[in-house]
Order: sequence, then structure tokens, then C-alpha cells
Amino acid sequence: MTTIPQTPHRVTRPASLTDAFLEGLVARVPSTSGGTWKLTEVYTGEHLVDLPQSTPADIEQAYAAARAAQREWAAWPLAKRLAVFKRAHTLLVDNAHTTADLIQAESGKNRRMAIEETCDPPMVISHYLKRAPKVLAPTKRGGPVPFLSSSTEIRQPKGVVGIIAPWNFPFATGLSDAVAALIAGNGVVLKPDNKTALSPLYGISLLEQAGLPKGLFQVVCGEGPDVGPTLIDHANYVMFTGSTATGRVIGERAGRNLIGCCLELGGKNPMIVLDDVDVDEWVAGTLFGVFGNTGQICMHIERIYLPDSRYDELKAAFVAATEKLRIGAAYDFGPELGSLVSVDHMRRVQGHVEDAVAKGATVVTGGKPRPDLGPAFFEPTVLEGVTTDMVCGVTETFGPVVALHRYRTVDEAVALANDTDYGLNASVWGRDISRAEAVARRIEAGNVNVNDALATAYASKGTPSGGVKQSGVGARHGDQGLLKYTDVQNLAVLKKQVMMPRPGQDYEDHVKGMLSGLKMMRRTGIR
Repeated sequence: MTTIPQTPHRVTRPASLTDAFLEGLVARVPSTSGGTWKLTEVYTGEHLVDLPQSTPADIEQAYAAARAAQREWAAWPLAKRLAVFKRAHTLLVDNAHTTADLIQAESGKNRRMAIEETCDPPMVISHYLKRAPKVLAPTKRGGPVPFLSSSTEIRQPKGVVGIIAPWNFPFATGLSDAVAALIAGNGVVLKPDNKTALSPLYGISLLEQAGLPKGLFQVVCGEGPDVGPTLIDHANYVMFTGSTATGRVIGERAGRNLIGCCLELGGKNPMIVLDDVDVDEWVAGTLFGVFGNTGQICMHIERIYLPDSRYDELKAAFVAATEKLRIGAAYDFGPELGSLVSVDHMRRVQGHVEDAVAKGATVVTGGKPRPDLGPAFFEPTVLEGVTTDMVCGVTETFGPVVALHRYRTVDEAVALANDTDYGLNASVWGRDISRAEAVARRIEAGNVNVNDALATAYASKGTPSGGVKQSGVGARHGDQGLLKYTDVQNLAVLKKQVMMPRPGQDYEDHVKGMLSGLKMMRRTGIR
């Protein structure tokens, strides 16, 4: 395995990350208690800034401020709101490298992943700049009486949306999920993970430079159990990305409050490789699908099913490529893998590997922490012999770890891929596209990529992306990703009172005319 020859304490922090800059970002987090959380640089474990922690009273005040701003924002014409995001798109792209510096410092990911993360909010903005005018426009339809009645579907913002963003893509989920809510006319209260609050705070400052009204987009910080209940109880809708266990708690509380929620949860994502696959293309795509963001992607691949007839060939090619990956700590494009997000998470990943080995699995390559590179580094790891009695056989590891499995028939591979409580993402590889698509349609997952691991599905902003089974409820992206932040008003108009019997008319005669009218409507297609 190739490593970058650099000791943890010699990583040069980017010049953009001055103390004054970081302190300015966290100053917008409300905190009347004086409590703080020490936010550290993942590569080195060194202190970056003290992050204020919000109390329930702070959160209530944040919602009050967001509601006050939202009333004015919702009254703006949609074109005026969209003009803010046209300007924001330019600012986000022009400041991508500063954003990437923040993302790397707080999450430890490599430069490529940090830059790619900065691209997500502009992509979402571009899509909804084009699509929102049509999706949010009032839609007039016929009413129950042809020509004399009508019904118009009017989309109204829900109010203030509570967003709980994860640490693995703090900028993308913190901003991209908010973009649709804001375009629809809502305010937002965001709770990022304490470890990764800096990049979304910076993104919000850029949105305000573009003209987003101050106060409309609030940020509160704290540990989930401390701030989560108040955040949910004051929201009109909740968007959450994270673990299935936490998603259940949020969904239950939202249900008690009779508000909607969208939950993108965990996965145990499979890949089926067909026997006609191009090995070089497959290896290149799968390296990213498994080890991108050091395996900390909700949609990343953790189980690979290889055809028995080509198992040894494919395994050898993938392992050889894995062992050539460059792993290290740097704010440049040298390393292909960065750090895990924290020492605690590194120990969790290590525990999954050790449990598998203790129960009979084999480490083909990797399998160890790398403290010589930084506090939370872990080698890219390939396992064989993983079974469902092992933790990593059924539970999301969320690290640079993948298990290889053999299959004899495609039916067997599909059954193995579907043998999970999760259904977020899956991948199928093969030269015959029609055949690969046919296999993909049989997999129980909200996203399935053919000849790609995950990026094609997620980057298709015009199509909803979500999970099935225990991987979530609802979706982001597409029309659904915008409409979920709205309530529908059915504005019905009757031009002349003809739905009741005429004065003096026998009700039985009225019913005959009504039933005849129903038959005529079916024959003519009038609605």
C-alpha cells in the first residue's frame, strides 16, 4: 500500500483557515450557556476553534427569528428568490477551494472528495433554477361540473424546516437539502454535526452575500440528544440524514407532532459483477465506489458478488489496485484516501474487522489502523469469508472495508444482494447493458447504478433519490425533493350553483340527471 511520507504533525494547514476566519464563522451559532465543543483538525488532532453549543432556549429563539424572516421571504415572487440563488451559484463555485479547506480540516477527507462535495449545492441550484418555476406554479384543473367549476393546485411553503446534517458530507447535505426548502419559500434551522459545522456555516455566509435575508437560515449546534427534541418540536418539517436507529427516533417524534419528515438512513450496499464485465473499467469504478471518502458515503459499496467463473481474476485485479492506493494527510491532490472522521469512528471500523477475523473471515489486504499517518487513519481493507453472523456482514461499517463473495448463478447473486434489511443503493456491472439493467431492476434498492457504483444515481438531480426498507422514507432531488417542502392548497371555484336540485325539482329526478352526467363524463373524457 502506497503511503504519503508525511508525519501527522507536519501537515501544513491552509493559509485561509486563520483563527479570525474560523471564529467569525462560529460566532453566528447562538449560545447563551457559554458551553463550547472543541472542534479539531482531523489530520493532526490539533484544536481549530471552540464551537458554541446551543441550549433549547437558543433553538426556540432561532426558530422565532427564522419564522419572522420567512414570512417576508415567502411573500417574495419566486423569480426574486431564484435571483438570489443565481448569485449564490457563482459565489459557491468561486469559493470552492476555501470551502474544500474547511471540509478537509473538519472531516479529514482527501482533496478530491472535498472539492467534489463543494460541487453538490451548485448542481442542486442549477437544477431547481430551471425546474422550480414549473413545479411550484399553480396548476389549474377541471372541477366536478364541466365548464362551471375548476380546481387549482397551489403550492404553499410549510414554514420553517429543521435539517439535521451528518458529518460525512456536511457542506453538501447542510446546504443542498436547504436549497430546495428555501426556494420553496421556507426558512431553515440547520443542526450540523459538531465535528463538521464549519463548512456549512461558511456556505450560509455565501448565501447571505448573494442576498438571502439574514435570519432566514439559522444554525444551532449541540449533541443530538441535547438539541434534537427541541429542533423537531418547533419544525414544520424535518429532513434528516444519518443512521437508521436515529431515524426511527426522529420519525416517531415527527409523527407525534403530526409533521412530515424525510429520512435518508443507513445501507449495506451490494454490487453484482456479471461474467461479461470489463475488468479494467470495473476496477477503476469500484475503487471509488468502495473507498471514496474513505468509505464514509451512505451509498458506498460494502458487499461485492463476483461470478465464480472469474472470481480469482477479478479479485486479483481489485486487490492489486487497492494496494496501490495513496493514503495520507495533505491539503493537496496527492492522497487518494484521507482519514476517517474521528478516532472513535476508526475504532468502530477496526472493531468490525476484528470481529470478522475472530469469526473466521480472512483479511486479503489492509485491516489495520495507521497512526503513523494521523490519529484516525485506517488502511483500505478487503475481506473474504464474511458471513451474516459477523457484525460487518449485516451492519453498515461505514469505512474503507469491503467483503468479496462468490456466486454461481445470477439468481443466487440477486438473492444475496437482497438479503438485507437495507435498500439504499446497489450496483450492477456488465458489458451487455440490457442484461445488466434487467438484473438491476430485480434489486431492492432506491438507487441502482449500472456500470457505476453510486455517483451516476446521486448526481442525477432530476430524479428522486431515497431508500427503501430500513434505508429511509422519502427522497431528495427531483420534483419530489422540492414538493416535499410544500403544502398543497386546493382552490376550488364553482361559477354557478348547479350541484344541488333545482328549486322544486324532485330529488329522484336530480339523481337520475347526476348519474347520466357521470356516464357522459366517462364517454367524453371531460373532467
